[in-house]
Amino acid sequence: MVTTQASELADKITEPYPIRKNALLKDSRGYRIFRVVNITVLYLIMFVTLYPFINIVAQSFSSEGFINSGQVNLFPRGFNVETYKTVMADSMFWVNYRNTVLYTVVGTVIALVMTTMFAYALSKKHLKGRNAFILIAVFTMFFNGGLIPNYVLINALGFKNTLWAIVVPNAISIFNLLVMKAFFENMPEELEEAAAIDGLSTYGTLFRIVLPLSKAVIATMTLFYAVSFWNSWFAAFLYMDKRELYPVTVYLRNLIKGAETATSVGGAGAEVSAVAANIQSVTMVLTVLPIIMLYPFIQKYFVSGVMLGAVKG
Repeated sequence: MVTTQASELADKITEPYPIRKNALLKDSRGYRIFRVVNITVLYLIMFVTLYPFINIVAQSFSSEGFINSGQVNLFPRGFNVETYKTVMADSMFWVNYRNTVLYTVVGTVIALVMTTMFAYALSKKHLKGRNAFILIAVFTMFFNGGLIPNYVLINALGFKNTLWAIVVPNAISIFNLLVMKAFFENMPEELEEAAAIDGLSTYGTLFRIVLPLSKAVIATMTLFYAVSFWNSWFAAFLYMDKRELYPVTVYLRNLIKGAETATSVGGAGAEVSAVAANIQSVTMVLTVLPIIMLYPFIQKYFVSGVMLGAVKG
């Protein structure tokens, strides 16, 4: 009896507010307008962002006349691959490309190890002299010894014409260090306390607990360092005297300068003129292509890695 009355009472209460299945909330007129404007603006930003790169690719496959007259926009005009053939037929190009891969891989690994170790230590508030270490690190962001002292130091250490001349001076980026430090500071202290109770040492906690939970920031730092080492050319230009030790960026720079010199001298051949016309576009494409191919694999970690390192708990 009581159950029946309770059921009837519940039915009466819910009658004025019937629950409709498959009921959908309609977007307001203002929200629909906002969506249209938002999508339009995003498409415009995407086009403005992609246009320069697409234009560079189109110029790299275009002929001299169309490039010099400014008729190349989104599509190649007067299809031309002579520059690609000239560059890729040179064995020194592949030697220098191999050097770039070597410098990038070794430099990125060393930079990640040193940055991670330093950042993890600085993230511990009980570290003696922590503020002094942070002050020294930040000081180097604004002040350095200068070009000549650096050259003298690299030469005195015997690093000239070696891999270490490129890798060691750029082993730690202070910006990346501060991002990783902030990331480690935001990790729950209870995790490390539990690891210590289980008998893990400091290094055991770092390698078995902290690093597996830091994939996002590590992937982000990998991208930052890899792009930096890949695009670096001035250190090699300064500290390398042998062509076979150059990275591909120095090779392409010399190629551009050579093409510009050839066209400035009367009597340049047709092939040289064609190469000189789109040499910059070709070099940009060949330089940036590997990074573009790498980016999609770590893009999902990129935003989260930077943001997690920048948010205070």
